[in-house]
Amino acid sequence: MNLKKLKILILSALIFIGCSKANNYDESCNFLANTNVATSINLSLSQYNQLTFPSNPVYVPNVGNGGIIVNNTGTGYVAFDAADPNHIYNSCSILTINGIEGMCGCEDNNKYSLFTGQPLENPELRCSLKPYFVEINGNSLFISN
Repeated sequence: MNLKKLKILILSALIFIGCSKANNYDESCNFLANTNVATSINLSLSQYNQLTFPSNPVYVPNVGNGGIIVNNTGTGYVAFDAADPNHIYNSCSILTINGIEGMCGCEDNNKYSLFTGQPLENPELRCSLKPYFVEINGNSLFISN
């Protein structure tokens, strides 16, 4: 085998390996639908006023898969889908706010940080909360995907 054919064989093998399923895609993170999210929150309204202070997350229903949870981190705002990404969507998979954690109502009681979206307490959980973009415009937040 000449050197040119050997280089082509090695290059082909590298491309094949690079395109295999050994990448960072986790097939277990597909429980949530890719719904369009585009909503505004007026921080002057009483139900959202607590977002002007850090560590006071708010649940906003009827947006995304299971509503969204918005939090002021002290350095900015974050928004996550309120449906547990480690479950098939159902009534128990909607997170409730417990301080600065989101808790799933299903048997496993999955917990997530409402600052980072990362799972807490259970290292077996592979999926983080689904994040949304937050844009500050005066006294309003625009949340989208």
